[in-house]
Amino acid sequence: MKFFRLATAAILGVSAVLAAGNAGSAAPKPIRVVVWDERQPEQKQAYDNFLGNAVADFLRARGDGKNGRPIEVKSVGLDDPDQGLGGDTLDKCDVLVWWGHRRHNEVKPEVGKAIVERIKSGQLSLLALHSAHFSTPFIEAMNARTTDDALKTLSAAERAKVKITYVQPQRRTYAKTEPVTPSWSKSTAADGTVNLEIKLPSCCFTSVDNAGKPSHLTSLAKSHPILKGVPASFDVPQTEIYGGPFFVPTPDVTLFDERWDNGATFPAGCVWTLGKGKVVYFRPGHETYPIFKQPEVQQVVENAVRWLAKN
Repeated sequence: MKFFRLATAAILGVSAVLAAGNAGSAAPKPIRVVVWDERQPEQKQAYDNFLGNAVADFLRARGDGKNGRPIEVKSVGLDDPDQGLGGDTLDKCDVLVWWGHRRHNEVKPEVGKAIVERIKSGQLSLLALHSAHFSTPFIEAMNARTTDDALKTLSAAERAKVKITYVQPQRRTYAKTEPVTPSWSKSTAADGTVNLEIKLPSCCFTSVDNAGKPSHLTSLAKSHPILKGVPASFDVPQTEIYGGPFFVPTPDVTLFDERWDNGATFPAGCVWTLGKGKVVYFRPGHETYPIFKQPEVQQVVENAVRWLAKN
């Protein structure tokens, strides 16, 4: 009997050690976030230490590990060495949060292509904020998604013989009477070649007005994880106005309808799948208003980061 008790104690001791080891190995991996910011001087009107750093700060505070996976944040800027994305920065990134406005054209095209390749492989996902609709990585991502959508309309036999011609759009606001991009058409040559002409998305809209008026957001996909804990409707007291439609590929999910008292409307949150990764666009913003200090907006951004890290 004494031997039995000793043996049992030994087994329980080993089990406790193994359990402790397993518990340690089961610690959740942190979500690695890179916040990229153009860092405009105008941001000082609303943020003491640039908009991107403000976003990074609240993500760090919310990512302390008490309410889900911890969040590790690296904040970088356009004027940093290698435009903030040198070395292994992208390779150590699960979610890339992007803010840009006036200096989009300074971002090297190869940077956007490198980001899109990582999105397609599932290595990282992209969260584009407000005026990042004109950013290099967002445009490259929307071009790639447009190509995927166009190719899905072809049969396997047609895809084997396809020749794609791209038509580049003008980056400007469009009249509501103008054709919406993206679009595509196909024709078959005498030799069997399938010619696919793709008019790429302008990634713009029909009007913009920085009157600083309030917008009213209403959730359209209340069960989506990005909307967890977010009111079904809320107002942003001051923001820039974008008038839809939004000239981008049809989103997989539209999260919000945003409206202004002047009648303008916009799909304020959009989600796309791109290969094995995801792209999310969240519209409320403008660097001279403290929009990213608003609790509802911060909740959307945090939720988006957490959801994108799982997909």
